[in-house]
Amino acid sequence: GAGSERHTPTGTVERTVPARSLAARTGSVPRAPHRSPRRTPSTATMATYATPAAAAPAGVSSLRARAGSPLRSKPLAAPKRGGGKRSTLRVAAVSTPAKPSGGTPKQDFDWDNLGFGLVETSFMYRTECAVDGEWTKGAVVPYGNLSMHPSAAVLNYGQGIFEGMKAFRTEGSDDVVVFRPDQNAARFAEGAGRMSMPPVPADVFIDAVKKCVSANREWVPPEGKGSLYLRPLLVGSGPILGLGPAPSYTFLVYCSPVASYFKGGKMAPIDLTVEETYHRAAPGGTGSTKCIGNYSPVLKVQLAAKKAGFADVIYLDAVENKYIEEVSSCNFFCVKGKTIATPALGGSILPGITRKSIIDIARAKGFTVEERNVSVEEVLEADECFCCGTAVVVVPVGSITVKGEKTQFQGGKTGPVAQEMYDELTGIQSGKVEGPDGWLEVVPEEYHL
Repeated sequence: GAGSERHTPTGTVERTVPARSLAARTGSVPRAPHRSPRRTPSTATMATYATPAAAAPAGVSSLRARAGSPLRSKPLAAPKRGGGKRSTLRVAAVSTPAKPSGGTPKQDFDWDNLGFGLVETSFMYRTECAVDGEWTKGAVVPYGNLSMHPSAAVLNYGQGIFEGMKAFRTEGSDDVVVFRPDQNAARFAEGAGRMSMPPVPADVFIDAVKKCVSANREWVPPEGKGSLYLRPLLVGSGPILGLGPAPSYTFLVYCSPVASYFKGGKMAPIDLTVEETYHRAAPGGTGSTKCIGNYSPVLKVQLAAKKAGFADVIYLDAVENKYIEEVSSCNFFCVKGKTIATPALGGSILPGITRKSIIDIARAKGFTVEERNVSVEEVLEADECFCCGTAVVVVPVGSITVKGEKTQFQGGKTGPVAQEMYDELTGIQSGKVEGPDGWLEVVPEEYHL
C-alpha cells in the first residue's frame, strides 16, 4: 500500500500511488471514463450560406468522413544508458489525484444564467514530449490539478502558449461541432516555434480537442444557451535552472461551458477607453503569439479602466502611438458605409480566428474590407465599431473615450453591421446557416473511448 518511486535522469521523482492510498487520502478513487448516452440525430431546417445541406446541419455533413482521423504520434522512448546519443527525457507523471469535479451537469443546471467563468467539468486531455519533439500518445484523464517541478520553465521563464476555441450543439440535431480547429492548430504550431517549443502536429492537436469535447459532451450547453470553451495549453513543464528551452513539455486541453463574456449579455454595446501610456505589444515582440506572458501586463490598465466604468481598453501602436491595434482580448473593426477597416497584422496584433472569419463573411456579403493602419481620428468618424474574438464572439462598441472626451456610436446601441456579422457567424456555428466548407469539425459520440 505504500507505493513506489523512481528517480529519473532529469532529477525528478516519479511516484506510483495505489488507488487504495488515493482513496484513503481523498475519500474517492479515480473514475472510469464517462460514457454519454447515445442519441439519434435529427434533421435541421436551415438558411443557406453557400450550398444547401439536406440531412444534417449546414457545413457538417461534408466533415463526417474525416471526423475520426487517427492520432499519429510516436511513443516516448526511454533514455539510453551508457555511451551513445541519449534519446528522450521523460517528464515526471502527475502524482496528485484529480480534484473532484461536478461530474456531469445535473438536471437542474441553470443554463439560462451561465456566465463566462470557470465551471469545472469532468475530464481533460493530456500528453507529453521531450525536447526532440516526439509526442507520446495522450489520454483523457479526470479533470484535476497538475504536479509541477518548482524549476519548470513555464513557472520561471514563462515558456508557454495557449489557445481559445469553442464547441457548439447544432440546431435541430444532436451533433456537436468544433469551430475551425485547423486554424487554431496552425496558430498553435506557429506560437510554439516563436517560444522555442516543439510544435504539436495538427492531427494530434485536433484529435486532442475532439477527445476533450467527446469526454465532456454533457457539458456542451443546449443550442442558443452558450458553448463549450476549450483551452489547449502547451507549457515547458520540465525543470531547468539556467535560461533555455525546457527539457520536456506538457500539452493538455481542458474546457468549461460559457455564455457571454461581457456584462450585459450578448450584443450589449460596450464602452471603451483609449490607452496612450501603456502598450500591449511592440514590433519584433510576441504580440502575434498567444503566449501566456502577453496577458497579465494588460491587467493593470484594464482594472483601472473598469474601475472608471469602462468595459475594456483599446491599445495603440508602440511606434507612433496613434494607430489602433486591438482591445485587451479581441480584435477591432470600424465601419464607414460599405467599407469595413481593421488594423493590419504586422507582428504585434494577434491573428484572431474570429477576425479571419468575419473578414471572409463580410467580403461574401459585399463589403469592402481593408486591412491597414487605422488611426484614432478615423475611428471617431466611423458609423459604427465592433470587436470580435473567440470569447466575445462579436460585440458592438457603444462609445470610445479619448483624453476624457466620449464619442458615441449608433446612439449607444448595436449597429446594423455588427448585428449582421454576429447573426451570420453564430448561424454558421450553430448549423442554422450554411458556411464555407471545413469551418465545422464534427465530434462523434464516444470519440474519446
